[in-house]
Amino acid sequence: MANTFKVISKAGVTSLDVIYTVASGTSTVVLGLLLGNTTSSQTTATVTLNTDTSNRSGANNEANQPVELITNAAIPAGSTLSVLDGKLVMEPTDELKVSGSAATDVIISVMETT
Repeated sequence: MANTFKVISKAGVTSLDVIYTVASGTSTVVLGLLLGNTTSSQTTATVTLNTDTSNRSGANNEANQPVELITNAAIPAGSTLSVLDGKLVMEPTDELKVSGSAATDVIISVMETT
């Protein structure tokens, strides 16, 4: 297995936007997720993990469902919000989506395992 570290960035996100999708045959560990507000007013942002991994056998026999990691979180003017305290594991086809009430910059640091 090979591990590859990557950074994904997108500036000025407003409407719901897919920022990162895990490739087929890949597992990803999200190491950091930052949201930046470069405006002169407070903004809000929502981060969604869109996952549809099917049922597993054994004790965890549940299908994953889309969830919001944060909802309308306030980001003060000129500030950055760190969304993750720990790590987030993502499976093939999982997506991280972000929306902002005004232009929001997004930076995601990941380790992909293939």
